[in-house]
Amino acid sequence: MPVIDFHSHILPGIDDGSKDIETSVGMLELSRGQGVDAIVATPHFYAWRDRLDSFLTFRNLAYLDLMEEIMGADLPDIHVGAEVAFFEGISTAEDIRKLTIDGGDVMLLEMPFRPWSERDLDEVLYMAEKRQLTLIMAHIERYMEFRGNRKYINELVQMPVYIQINAESLLDRRLRNKVIKMFERGEADLLGSDCHGLHHRVPELGPGRKVLEDMLGSSFLEAMDEKGARLLGIS
Repeated sequence: MPVIDFHSHILPGIDDGSKDIETSVGMLELSRGQGVDAIVATPHFYAWRDRLDSFLTFRNLAYLDLMEEIMGADLPDIHVGAEVAFFEGISTAEDIRKLTIDGGDVMLLEMPFRPWSERDLDEVLYMAEKRQLTLIMAHIERYMEFRGNRKYINELVQMPVYIQINAESLLDRRLRNKVIKMFERGEADLLGSDCHGLHHRVPELGPGRKVLEDMLGSSFLEAMDEKGARLLGIS
């Protein structure tokens, strides 16, 4: 099964991730060295800041520039999506499907960095059930610090969505046990590096996977990889 990084800021010059093509190539080389076969490029999309058509144009140009640079190199395959920041009304936004991964049904959704409400979760459920979007909820562990969110996180993990954990959280002593228990209980599904560069928030999917393997076993990793491959429709 392919090893997939479901969350990265690897496209050059489009957000607060890779600043240029050289950085992107270095990040891909690091990822390949950690055994990564495929990486989902998910630049930030903020509806209150970005015009959708402009974002898609800049994203696609960044992707094409990077692909031209790495043509023929033994590097991870790149799948293109976005890290879509939640906003009020997202569930009924007309063109939201343009931000899915590779133009399919799968979307990486970033919840708001504030205490959540039932209305927020209602929108997520509407997107999953009514809009027929397959949602990957980005770095769920980062929302635990907000008072009252534990209740809503418990509700969210029971919804028909996929839960993504950042690999760096498995390397953090404060968070490691919490996220491992989430994987054990079936409350977390996928890993992403959420990498941003070569000197800050570097690709760490490999070390994170090693922690999971040490704690939960190689068969757990194999099952996670199979789930990820089915989700993206790759083998």
